[in-house]
Amino acid sequence: MKLDLLVITVHPDDAELGAGGTIAKYVAEGKKVGIVDLTQGELGTRGNAETRKMEAARAAEILGVNIRENLKLQDGFFENNKEHQLVIIECVRRYCPEIVITNALDDRHPDHGRASTLVNDALFLSGLRRIETTDLNTGVLQEAFRPRLQLQLIQDKYIQPDIILDITDYWDIKEKAVLAYTTQFNATANDSEPQTYISNPDFMESTKGRAMEFGRNIQVKYAEGFTARKLLGVTDIFQLV
Repeated sequence: MKLDLLVITVHPDDAELGAGGTIAKYVAEGKKVGIVDLTQGELGTRGNAETRKMEAARAAEILGVNIRENLKLQDGFFENNKEHQLVIIECVRRYCPEIVITNALDDRHPDHGRASTLVNDALFLSGLRRIETTDLNTGVLQEAFRPRLQLQLIQDKYIQPDIILDITDYWDIKEKAVLAYTTQFNATANDSEPQTYISNPDFMESTKGRAMEFGRNIQVKYAEGFTARKLLGVTDIFQLV
């Protein structure tokens, strides 16, 4: 299946937190959208790989994405090496997305920046025809492919965005998708598992506040911000907010 937009992020819930509104918006507009999680989030303090799998499936259902898959790289210990680049290259060539969104360039969680670099390098290599890969589903030799645009999330660490997208009409869907991760967010005070940086309900309030801050910059209620590794061009400046 060819996708219009593919969000490739390292942990289940990264896509929802950083781009849930964007995903919901383009699904609603009829675009083909997918999410690929690099790891199962198995090192997380709360929950485990199985609960994260179920939560990710529920979040995908809420967002209405066409596909969601997990590449099952090792949480915390994946590397930007040939082995892991080839896994991503095969995936990208299978879905041929116009746009890819991945993790923040730099963030509090070391996996985020490392995943961003890994995906960036894999996307470049995916366009080189002398790198041969075969489709995991069909066994057919894949053609070289490189997405037209790559963007990065803005996650815990504030980074000045290069582009801001209005998600006002899709905030409620984003919030429901994030809260589908019941082991991770909005934990109760008597929860039996350890409390974490993100399990406190204040974390979701700060996420909402960030969306409102981005929104204020373009005179809307909620927005998501992204960075780009290259200059972005437009064909019509009158379409800019």
